[in-house]
Parts: sequence; C-alpha cells; structure tokens
Amino acid sequence: MPTLIFNMFATRQLRYIVLLFLSLQVITFRCTSIPQELQTGFSATPESSTASFQAVLTDPSGNFSLGFLRVNPNQLALAIVHVASSEPFWVANPTRTASWSDTTRLFFNGSLVLSDPETRVSWSTATNGDRVVLLNTSNLQVQTKGSPLWESFDFPTNTLVQDQNFTSKMSLLSSNGFYSMRLGNDFMGLYDGNEYIYWKHTALETKAEVKEGMGPIYARVNPEGYLGMYQTDDKKPVDVQKFNSFQQAVTAASFLFVRLETDGNLKAYYWDGSNWLTNYQAISETCELPRSCGFYGLCTPGGSGCSCLDNRIRFEPGGCFSDASGDLCGKEGIGGNESGYWVLRRTGVEPPHKELLRQETVSSLAGCEELCQNNCSCWGALYNNATGFCYVLDSPIQTMLGTGDATKVGYFKVRKGEEGKNRVWVRVVVVVTVVVMVGVIIVGTGFCVRRWKRRRGVKEEEWASPGPYKNLGSASFRSIEMSSNVVG
Repeated sequence: MPTLIFNMFATRQLRYIVLLFLSLQVITFRCTSIPQELQTGFSATPESSTASFQAVLTDPSGNFSLGFLRVNPNQLALAIVHVASSEPFWVANPTRTASWSDTTRLFFNGSLVLSDPETRVSWSTATNGDRVVLLNTSNLQVQTKGSPLWESFDFPTNTLVQDQNFTSKMSLLSSNGFYSMRLGNDFMGLYDGNEYIYWKHTALETKAEVKEGMGPIYARVNPEGYLGMYQTDDKKPVDVQKFNSFQQAVTAASFLFVRLETDGNLKAYYWDGSNWLTNYQAISETCELPRSCGFYGLCTPGGSGCSCLDNRIRFEPGGCFSDASGDLCGKEGIGGNESGYWVLRRTGVEPPHKELLRQETVSSLAGCEELCQNNCSCWGALYNNATGFCYVLDSPIQTMLGTGDATKVGYFKVRKGEEGKNRVWVRVVVVVTVVVMVGVIIVGTGFCVRRWKRRRGVKEEEWASPGPYKNLGSASFRSIEMSSNVVG
C-alpha cells in the first residue's frame, strides 16, 4: 500500500514537472521568436554565446533573416542570410566590421543604425520611417505608411538575387575589394580596380533594341534561369545570358543569385532545396581570370600551371613581383636623369582579353616598344609580328597567356628595386651550388694526388709532412728560389 501511494504521488509529481517544462518551453519560444517587423524603440546587442549568426528579423516565409554575422571571433557584420544554407546575400557595411561585444548596438529610431563606440564604426539608413521589414525576396526595407523610404536592393554588395534590379548607378564589389561589375550604355563589364576592364558582354539585342534617349539599361536575374539586360520593357530583354537552369520548372524552394567572386569571375548559383549548385560562370578558362597567376605571372592554357614572365624567378602564389601602382615618371622616371624601371622581354606571350585593350598598327617590334617606352602610364606592350598589332598595357602587369608562338613578343616594365619575390633565393641556391662544386673538386683532387703518390712509392710521411712548409722562409729555400730565377 505505501508503495502504491508513492507511485501515485511520483506519477502526479512527474506530470506536474512535464507540464511545467512544456509551459516554460512555450514561454521561452515566445520570448525568443524572431520578429517580422521592427518598430521605433527596437534595440539589440550581440550575445557572447552566439556561434555564427544571431537573427533579429525574419521574412514572412522564414527563408531569410537579418542579424549579426560573425566574421571572425571578435568581429561582426550586419547581414541578410539565407537561413537554410547560412549563405550571406547582403552586408550593411562591407568595408568595415564592428566588434562582437555588448558595446555594439543595432537600434531603430526612424533610421536603422548599427553603432559601435569601441571601434567607432557606425552605419545608418538615414531615414525617418516607422518600421523595418524584410520581404520574402530578401529585400530589407525601411517603410513609412507602407511605402519604402530605403531598401537594401538599392545597395548591393557582391551579390544580386533574383528579381533585384541592377542599375547603372550601382556596382557589385568582390569581398576582397579587387573587382567590380558595372553597366555601360549597352554592355555589362567586369573591372580590375576602377579602370581596367577584363570582361565585357555587349547586349545582343535579340528581342529588343537599345534605344538612345530611352534611359540607361539595367540588369536582373530572372527566376526562369537567365541574367537579362533591359531598358524600358521588363518583358522584352535586350540581352539574355542563359544559365544551366534556363526554362526549368520554378518551384517554391528554388532560388537564384549571381555573385562576383574573389577571383574576379561572375558566377550564378541555383538552390535545389538542399544545396547551392553552380549555374553559370562568365569566364570559363582559368587563365583568363585577371590574377590567375598574379603580377608578372604566365599562365599556359591546358592545365600546365603558373610560371613567371622572368623565367629566372621561381613562381610562388601571388605572383612574381610585388604589386606596383601609379605611373613610371618622377624624379627617377621618364624625363628624369635615369629610368625608374628595367625592361623584361618574353617571347610566346599575349594578353588575355586583348580585344578590350588599346591597340595600334606598327611596322616592327621596335616601333611597338617605342609607343610604351616614353609613356609614363604605360607598363608594357605586346607585339604580334604576323598582324602588326601592338597592344598597349596602361595598368600594372597582370597574368599573361603563354602561347608558344615566337611571333608574339612582350615588352614589360618593372620598377627598379623589384628583384622578384624569390630571386634572392635563386642567388643563394646558385652560390651554395658553386661552393659545393668547388668543395667536390678540392676533395677529388686531393684523393687523386694521394693515389698518384702511392703508385710512385712515395711514403705518406714524406709528402704529407708539414716540415717543408715550415722552412719556406729559410735561407736555403731562398737561395734555391733565387738560383731558379737566375736560371730562368
């Protein structure tokens, strides 16, 4: 009987514990659920226990979230991520990060503001709205009375998602800051830095024409599987760059985006419900990427790897000479007392994307070199003896293509003092090699002399003794030397 009562009591107590636990779970879930709207007075700080991403706002579908993204153990970025894959699509301030500490605060007072007094990092939408929402397209908006005052789609970072308009006033910037994508009057271009274009796609105008005076073109990723360029009519693109998923059935789970990668390539990705699949790439050949082999590097198509334009230098990742910018004029440059550079020549090379370079027709290699020699902003020139074309390089020397064709010759300027990353290493190897060879010769000569003496029957103590060397300064030795001189 006591045992039965105990069991009944224990069961009843267990039920109370379970009910209490469930109630606490419901309360916790309600307290920690992510809001779909931020109103005036909202404030949040990063929590030290967060491993990678702390969401503060979600879209109605639950596919995207805005929050604090750890970029290293002590820093954060305000970012919009794809929840299922944790892939970031947008960053508030891609050039600077804030500290992951309780001094950093995200708040909304009409403007959405990220404040970090410790590192003096501040970002703001500079608006006077009444709420912040995240749409199911991943577009973050500050609204007033339902109308957007500011939206993240107007400030893309390195990514363009489907149904997001990309205008001539915008640019995509790779996360390492080296490359950008911009629109021209009738083309889309990829740039290394601010000026050097290494990829250009001109509108083919297959379905519509680019009309002067009708406004600039814009681009958009279409869910049907292409990157389109438009001018006035969304239904009739002036150009279509097809993806692998072109005209595939669009499902609720599928999603597309394009990204300017850190290697300078523009790639598209497709979400199949569980993975991101590569869907398109603007540049298919590795050697055609702007820095595939670094500064003054040589890339040979076919997978043979990288080498240096100066074949006396062993290639290392990053290139063969340090990055140099600016012109070659100045106190020791062109027009000064001496040249500020030395010249490197190489046969069997040509520039990638040569159709985008400035070219002249000249009668000789010397004429091509002369175009660059006295030009402060010229870093090199490449001459094709078969066509007479001279391609002028107005930016620091990036990766060149190896062709094996001796009629294609490159002329490259290298700043004085640039000895190459490992030319010193090569010199050390040469010196060590010479020392070793001399040592081998000395040892070998001694061994041969020893064997010769033994064959002649000379005892070792008679020729190896230090005695005669001690008497080199004696009177008898001097008399022998003098008599020898007299006889001679």
